Amino acid sequence: MGTVFLPWASAALFLLVVVSILGDWALEGALQLQIINFNFEVVQVTWNASKFSGTNLTFLYKLSSDKTSSQCSNYIFQQSHTAGCLLEAKKDEILCFSIKNETHLLLTKCQWISAYLKPSSPKDLNFQWHQEAITVTCSDLPYKRLLYEIQYKSMFDTEWQSKEGETCNVTTDGLDAEKCYFFRARVKTMESSYGPDTYPSDWSEVTHQQRGELRDSCQERKLFPKFILISGTVALLTVFLLLLSLWKVWRVKKVLMPIVPDPKFTFPGLFESHQGNFQEWIKDTQNVAHLNKMEGAEQECVLEEALVVHLVKNEAETPIMMTTPLCPRTEEEEASRDPSQFPCRPLQGGEVVSLGGFTFVMSDNSYIML
Repeated sequence: MGTVFLPWASAALFLLVVVSILGDWALEGALQLQIINFNFEVVQVTWNASKFSGTNLTFLYKLSSDKTSSQCSNYIFQQSHTAGCLLEAKKDEILCFSIKNETHLLLTKCQWISAYLKPSSPKDLNFQWHQEAITVTCSDLPYKRLLYEIQYKSMFDTEWQSKEGETCNVTTDGLDAEKCYFFRARVKTMESSYGPDTYPSDWSEVTHQQRGELRDSCQERKLFPKFILISGTVALLTVFLLLLSLWKVWRVKKVLMPIVPDPKFTFPGLFESHQGNFQEWIKDTQNVAHLNKMEGAEQECVLEEALVVHLVKNEAETPIMMTTPLCPRTEEEEASRDPSQFPCRPLQGGEVVSLGGFTFVMSDNSYIML
């Protein structure tokens, strides 16, 4: 009896395969896998079992060089539950692994580990300056089809500039040796050889170069005093221009709008005591001035110690006579110098004037200068 092929059997087989593939995709999406091959030394497989939180998942793997499958011996734990596995790798191999929840199979996958390669960072960078160009070299990694990227920027640049080469011997030109530059390097894989799921290496430590010498930093000491000098000069010029503009404005204002004197300071007391009544103020001011003048005159009379008297007489008359407070003396009496011989005679010849304890006989042609 021959074998009978039923159409519904082939349809059922096709649906089973599709369901299996879709199930693997769904489980892989639920686990959120990440595979990283660190320089063909260690392969790290991690998962985020969001639908299986609080559950220890089992990781089984087999490399192409292994004969049998093995369970992970170096799990990665997160919150006391398995979240990944670390595997040793020595060369590019096919990794087949499966993840189980106890006895229930969640995921099965096979992949070349080079598809998830992450090269190591470049080390021991060397710099060689040739006028306006610099060559950066380092040790090449032991596998091919890599790109060595060198990035640089000066203190005045905001973005990094890149230069790539298939070997770690990259020359960059158009540089100014007087400037201080930052340099860093990393390694990338060629997508045509490794696929789109690889990772670039970490950046190397930033190196500072200036005038062909290695420096600790690019913060030049000369920039700070120069900056202070420029800032101080700008500030002084700004203040000077501000004062000059204010002075110009004041002069223009003075020309256009001259200052009107305030009568309050010119006429003291006019507004304080008389509320602006000028007639009352002038009367009060005249009285005060008269009294002050009289008082001043009295003080002058008191303080005056000597008086000068000039008597203007006719040419025929005798010279000026000096008298005492008691009686006047003639020239004869003055010549004899004996007052007892000559009795006092009554004053004659004009008006009698007494000043400072002295008595004078004034004629019509006489005057007194004090």
